[in-house]
Amino acid sequence: MPPTLSATAVRGSEFTPLLQRVRAEGLLERRTGWYARSIALNLLLTAAVWTGVVLLGGSWWVLALALPAAVLGGRTAFLGHDAGHQQIAASRRVNRVLGLVHGNLLLGMSVGWWTDKHNRHHANPNHVDKDPDVGVGAFVWTQRQAAQRAGLARWLTRHQAGLFFPMLLLEGVALKVSSLQDLRRQSGRERLVEGALLVAHLAGYATLLLLAMDPLQALAFAALHHALFGLHLGSAFAPNHKGMEMPDPDGEDRWGHLRRQVLTSRNVRGGLLTDFFLGGLNYQIDHHLFPSMPRPNLRAAQPLIRAHCAAAGLPYAETGLIESYRQGLRHLHQVGLAASR
Repeated sequence: MPPTLSATAVRGSEFTPLLQRVRAEGLLERRTGWYARSIALNLLLTAAVWTGVVLLGGSWWVLALALPAAVLGGRTAFLGHDAGHQQIAASRRVNRVLGLVHGNLLLGMSVGWWTDKHNRHHANPNHVDKDPDVGVGAFVWTQRQAAQRAGLARWLTRHQAGLFFPMLLLEGVALKVSSLQDLRRQSGRERLVEGALLVAHLAGYATLLLLAMDPLQALAFAALHHALFGLHLGSAFAPNHKGMEMPDPDGEDRWGHLRRQVLTSRNVRGGLLTDFFLGGLNYQIDHHLFPSMPRPNLRAAQPLIRAHCAAAGLPYAETGLIESYRQGLRHLHQVGLAASR
């Protein structure tokens, strides 16, 4: 039987003893060597794939390279995610530069837009009034949201479980559109830097494809590449919170940091392949509790966090990848039923 938290810890902070233990184990210390190797390898492989695109540009076989380009794009996005959380370097400036390179320049995705949105998600996960990831959009996440839909949106809501993965094929383009739209929110130097890098990405991407292949092939490659990238990235984020607890927006939130992050998150079991495919987001509970913890330390921190949750009487939700999708889709289906009434 795991030890229970002392009355003092419960009255104070359930999270503080865990923070002290994790810090004492050195799990919050930067892993610059690991990240340097990961960034270098990702850039090398990305360059190799795009060299292949140029060499095969005269053949329709070039479409086969859209898959590795999308997978490596996912690795790039995960590195940008880590930079946004200050996981890579001790300097905020260095992390900012890494985020701009991996997000704006290499992917055409604004790091400023993503960081603002993602930080609000981390502060209040699954809260319909505070978490932008569960706001009303292409999908809805509560029966109250579903009941308010009308017309085509209502039809989409009724069928949202079945449409979820097909609609992820549009996510790669949607990320670029949202990034460009967010420039209106930004101001001064931020808008200038982010806008210039977004334009450089779009111009470089289009130029490379049009120089390597004819316009029809270029359009087909770009469509397939963005569809696979959106599907991959969306599939990595999908298991994390869908179908988990959602704080009552009309009630007083009495959850502390530990409960707010643990009860709304789900981990995905697996080995190195799962770590690779999900970019460390499979340790979602652990990441939400310690967002600045370097990705390679999450696996080592997991046993400490699981034991602490058991001592606090909190469920540590963990399931396989397929089951995580099943639970998320079941939640979308149940919510969508409200639009059928």
